[in-house]
Amino acid sequence: MASNNGGPWGSGPRGGGGDNDDDRKPANRRPGDGPQIPEIDELMKKGQEQLRVLMGGRGGNRGPGGTGGGSGGPTFGRGTVGIAALAVLGLWVFSSFYTVRPEEQSVELFLGKYSATGGPGLNFAPWPLVTAEVVPVTREQTEQIGLGGPGGRVDEGLMLTTDENIVDIDFEVVWNISDPAKYLFNLRDARQTIRAVSESAMREVIARSELSPILNRDRDAIATTVLELIQTTLNSYDSGMNIVRLNLDKADPPREVIDSFREVQAAEQTRDTLQRQADAYANQVVAGARGESARLLEEAEAYRAQVVNEASGEASRFTAVLQEYIKAPEVTRKRLYLETMETVLGGVDKIILDNQNGAGGQGVVPYLPLNELRRNTTTTGAGN
Repeated sequence: MASNNGGPWGSGPRGGGGDNDDDRKPANRRPGDGPQIPEIDELMKKGQEQLRVLMGGRGGNRGPGGTGGGSGGPTFGRGTVGIAALAVLGLWVFSSFYTVRPEEQSVELFLGKYSATGGPGLNFAPWPLVTAEVVPVTREQTEQIGLGGPGGRVDEGLMLTTDENIVDIDFEVVWNISDPAKYLFNLRDARQTIRAVSESAMREVIARSELSPILNRDRDAIATTVLELIQTTLNSYDSGMNIVRLNLDKADPPREVIDSFREVQAAEQTRDTLQRQADAYANQVVAGARGESARLLEEAEAYRAQVVNEASGEASRFTAVLQEYIKAPEVTRKRLYLETMETVLGGVDKIILDNQNGAGGQGVVPYLPLNELRRNTTTTGAGN
């Protein structure tokens, strides 16, 4: 009797006969063919049998051709269904729970529409009805404008001032997200929006300023004004973005004219120095002239007061003398005579000789230049 193990799939040639066994070939074997490979139907039946074994079923009885003789489809036990259900449940739970870090917030969408905002920690969003978008809200993000960086133009820092000068400005805008829902739904491209708004605000402020204050003293004021203008514009867009700070890194003339500009600045500084020196000299001269004028006015006023006071005193003295003269004419006349002679002779160089006993000065040498001797003595004393 022929055996049934001619191949691994039980479908090889049967028996040990030679070419005379053609009447015992399988029905699907054609005359004249070589050794046959397993057919597709046999392979599918074999795979179904192995699948039933793996899923907890039982394999059928093998027939003479190596095929099973059981039912035509796979059978699933209760254990298999339970494991599948648990796997599906675990996958759903895994897809529904998500974690939000402390520096983040989540935006939950119910069928694609905004539903709620989730905070840090473990959050639940039943998938697939509810999905979540997690965004960083406290992380500071930076946009560099005027530096020719990614997303920027080489000439975006060149701006026109109100006095028709061109200034090359480089600045950084540091921002974060204040409202995740507005940030996700109201802006298509947040980074390009903030770049465009920042550049527009800076151009507006520079257009109202002159070149010299921009380069020197007004840098902080310009940065503050631009920050407020950017924030106001973003708020009008309901962007959900907050401007943390604005760093004004550089404000210089364009590279092509910077040497000429520095020469102009040096000339202006020299002009300002000479003008300050001229103003100081003018102030000194004017102050001296005003002081001299005030001094002359004070002297004139003092002289006028002196003359008036002296005249008033003389008038008062004359009135007093007149009153005394009216009372005692002789005494007053003699007093006036003596005072007058004292005034007249008080400054005269004179020598008085006493007439001794009416002798007419006979005890004195008749010619003696006493006045010359006295003058010489006075002159000698003064020279010593």
